[in-house]
Amino acid sequence: MSKKKTKLDNMMQTHGKIEDIQYKTLDQIWGDNVNSKYQTSNEKEYVNFLNDMNKTDLQSHANKIGLVPIDNRETLTKRLVAEFKKHVSLFNIPKSKDNTVNLNKKAKDTLSEGK
Repeated sequence: MSKKKTKLDNMMQTHGKIEDIQYKTLDQIWGDNVNSKYQTSNEKEYVNFLNDMNKTDLQSHANKIGLVPIDNRETLTKRLVAEFKKHVSLFNIPKSKDNTVNLNKKAKDTLSEGK
């Protein structure tokens, strides 16, 4: 049996690098996304989710998130929303701008004098 040869023009080479994503935490590299911890990335939906919970469920949710559950419902809700905002902000990293500066010849000569 002879193997079917594929032409090099039809093959693609990949480098395994995702160009557009900038990871900030190890959880992101391992595949964690915004929805895995909070089931939503929308703040209004999360606040509605918290408002629909009774006090015991709210304290259980805070414990699951990693906060110490406190007795005051309003303060606990504010802390949970603050933690939610921090978590979501990890995934909304601004794109880095190209910081190259175009210098004229005179400026380049002045800067190269220190070498």
